[in-house]
Amino acid sequence: MTRRHFHAAASAAVLPAPAMLLAQAPPERRRLSSQWALDKLAAALIPRAQWKPFPAAAERAGWEALPEDLRRELIAAGEKIPPADWPVLPATLFLEYARIGNRSNYERVRNVRRERLAALVLAECAEGRGRFLDGIANGVWLTCEETFWGVPAHLGPQKAGNGLPDINDPVVDLFAAETSALLAWTDYLAGPQLEKVHKLIRPRIAHEIERRILKPCLERDDWGWMGFHGTRAVNNWNPWINSNWLASALLMEKDAARRAAAVHKILRSLDRFLDGYHDDGGCDEGPGYWGRAGASLFDSLELLHSASAGRVDFYSMPLVAEIGRYIYRAHIAGDWYTNFADASARVRPAGDLIYRYGKRVGDEKMRLLGAWAAFSRGEGHRGTESIGRALPALFNFAELRQAPRRQPLVRDVWLPGIQVMAARRQEGSAEGLYLAAQGGHNAESHNHNDVGNFLVYADGRPAIIDVGVETYSAKTFSSRRYEIWTMQSAYHNLPTVGGVMQAAGREFEARDVAYQAGGAAAEFSLDIAAAYPPEANLASWRRMLRLDRARNEVTVEDRYSLKKPAGEITLTLMTPCPVRTGAGELTLEDAGFRSGAVRIRFDRNALSARVEEIPIEDALLKAVWGERIRRILLLASAPPASGVFTVRFAQA
Repeated sequence: MTRRHFHAAASAAVLPAPAMLLAQAPPERRRLSSQWALDKLAAALIPRAQWKPFPAAAERAGWEALPEDLRRELIAAGEKIPPADWPVLPATLFLEYARIGNRSNYERVRNVRRERLAALVLAECAEGRGRFLDGIANGVWLTCEETFWGVPAHLGPQKAGNGLPDINDPVVDLFAAETSALLAWTDYLAGPQLEKVHKLIRPRIAHEIERRILKPCLERDDWGWMGFHGTRAVNNWNPWINSNWLASALLMEKDAARRAAAVHKILRSLDRFLDGYHDDGGCDEGPGYWGRAGASLFDSLELLHSASAGRVDFYSMPLVAEIGRYIYRAHIAGDWYTNFADASARVRPAGDLIYRYGKRVGDEKMRLLGAWAAFSRGEGHRGTESIGRALPALFNFAELRQAPRRQPLVRDVWLPGIQVMAARRQEGSAEGLYLAAQGGHNAESHNHNDVGNFLVYADGRPAIIDVGVETYSAKTFSSRRYEIWTMQSAYHNLPTVGGVMQAAGREFEARDVAYQAGGAAAEFSLDIAAAYPPEANLASWRRMLRLDRARNEVTVEDRYSLKKPAGEITLTLMTPCPVRTGAGELTLEDAGFRSGAVRIRFDRNALSARVEEIPIEDALLKAVWGERIRRILLLASAPPASGVFTVRFAQA
């Protein structure tokens, strides 16, 4: 079946996804706000004028205590930015999202502005001679003049359709909150120096943060990311926005009562984020989103810990620790991570953040992975995405440089809440085959129709893959999402039955999920029949996936039963590798497979193989997979009403 045919089938099968329910009714031990009543919290917070989380630019001893090479790097980054050379953001660039569905062009320019401002602020802090103040003033002024601090895709369906934001109705999205925090840290670090440039710059910062973030966030509770209405679990928007709102409130809110009220409301909102998690801490958004899900929760908890001199401390909560551990449980090797849903297979998380998180919760594997990730591309890469993360990374750098570092590479992972497993041959080693698989349902956050999908890596390199997601566009989060080929089950490692793929919605799920792991093998089984719509005519489809450690072999056994005959059943396998074909066997070749090429064996009397090349045009996918990937189709023509397909993966 061609890609065009699969698109047509997907379009016909699109169903409105029902609300994604909360993971469970949380006990009080999982709640942040119940531990801190408003009056108790207000008494615990350090007054704004006395809170000194990091040295300001004028406090030279703190900045000059940083390693000299680090300070030189910050100054050099600032010197590359001409003070008055800032890219423009015309209305027509903003309107590209409403007109043609492109969100990337506008976001690219606005991101350059933020990156330049942050770099100039840190350069001034590192040097302290005033050389960068005019550039900072220009960046602040331009940012304050922007009509909307967020991005056009986040205006909401009705407002996005109009194309331009309404200045009388502020919308707080991810990037509006990020911008607010950037300006708040700018004011904290370099405020007195900016007053020497002009006395109106700091009041303008305060005015814009108040009207765009502090006032609406305190007064409104109807934004979905807050989680105060409905039963749908919130996603990474919640801690990402809350962490930046929290920084803005702690740094900029002069009224002590309003400051405490904002912090308490943020705690209640973060509780809604925790409500969506099972006790294993698994992130259904994937490791790429963990950096702004669990890691942004950590950002919030660190701000609370600092602003209360350690009195507000949630690091003894088991769930907080488990959410942190997810990042090394999802780690395959190097930059490769298990990437179900929209997450990319290649992830480069902020190593310093992982290290500090691990230190707080007392997890050695997190500390080791964090230190390794921080220096895996050399000391020149800091791995920070915002000034709020850059600051603790800078002042932790000397310790991090001396810390032990290695990839933990855990042998067995089982996250029953999100029904994800992973197994490798040996703890601490990438050698041999690695298997990861998932159950779940098709209404997860950043969902793909992929119940029962699996990955196989060899010697830490991808062999059988989840392609991931293309660059976001207007279609990505619309009713046409499952017209996008990367979202469809036919482009995952899954069966297509009589031309019918999996469908979107909470009811399309895995059932009878079982997992067991021992010294010799790890085995995962589930029935994926319910993930398909009725027209697939599936009575059952029991998938069993097994890693045999001694044989270095992965077995995928599909035992099915049909209610009605199907003209064809197709088993799809996605790979980035060149494929060599043979009788009843395929060979995947990659120079990184040190233990040998990956052989795929199947019953040639039941299945015939066809290999398609898919050229990669999208820049995001190209950065991960290169110019092309291959789609292996194992075809069963006129299959019996019930039967078994067995596919084995082994290294030569």
